Amino acid sequence: MATLLNGRVLAQHIEADLQARVATLKEKSGRTPILAAMLVGDDGASATYVRMKGNACARVGMESLKVELPQSTTTDQLLSEIAKLNANPDVHGILLQHPVPEQIDERACFDAIDLAKDVDGVTCLGFGRMSMEESAYGSATPQGIMTLLTENDIQIEGKHAVVVGRSAILGKPMAMMLLAANATVTICHSRTKNLAELVKQADIVVGAVGKPELIKKDWIKAGAVVVDAGFHPRDGGGVGDIELGGIEHIASAYTPVPGGVGPMTITTLIRQTVEAAEKALG
Repeated sequence: MATLLNGRVLAQHIEADLQARVATLKEKSGRTPILAAMLVGDDGASATYVRMKGNACARVGMESLKVELPQSTTTDQLLSEIAKLNANPDVHGILLQHPVPEQIDERACFDAIDLAKDVDGVTCLGFGRMSMEESAYGSATPQGIMTLLTENDIQIEGKHAVVVGRSAILGKPMAMMLLAANATVTICHSRTKNLAELVKQADIVVGAVGKPELIKKDWIKAGAVVVDAGFHPRDGGGVGDIELGGIEHIASAYTPVPGGVGPMTITTLIRQTVEAAEKALG
């Protein structure tokens, strides 16, 4: 039977370690790590994600600072708020919740975040440094996936990894991280021809394309490791980017949806904020 890559359980173990680190930091410096979460507009799903991240901060003894801005916010107004957070020595990490309203230049706003506070790994500079294997915080979801794989002793070196998806904060950094771990990496996307044939070659498949069950179960090679980074709400729960029904009879290991990648994303964001606070507070 396949190994269940349980992100929920691993996230709880990591949070227990983070609680101890935060307590030590408070004791030594008298200060508390703070994550500033910026929410622009009235997207319900985004508000839920920000709340979940705030709850995770509370569980490890950190504080979260919620910055809520109206739907009508301009790029310049958002840049001004980011500049205030960059300059605030009490803020150790900055999260700008994606997506922002369409009138805002999201990339310009992401890139305005101070590299030392880019705990969500969204800046071009952070991506470039990570790709060159220099010091930077990795994008939270792919970094969380790497932790999930390594903590479950999944061999990456020498394996053929196929990443389906090329977004700036998931598909592209995922490919770079797997490459750095000595996998041979193929990047596919929704317009790739012969997608099924490429997925069938994969020792490790990462579904990160944002389309419900685009990757079919019968494309998966026997013994492959299956990582599903998608989530699409459905009646009675939700589905990912990969058809997972019965996957335990094909794969050697797989992430459930929900409870696989999602909890690791949030925990990675919190862990990287704690690291940033440790650096800032000496």
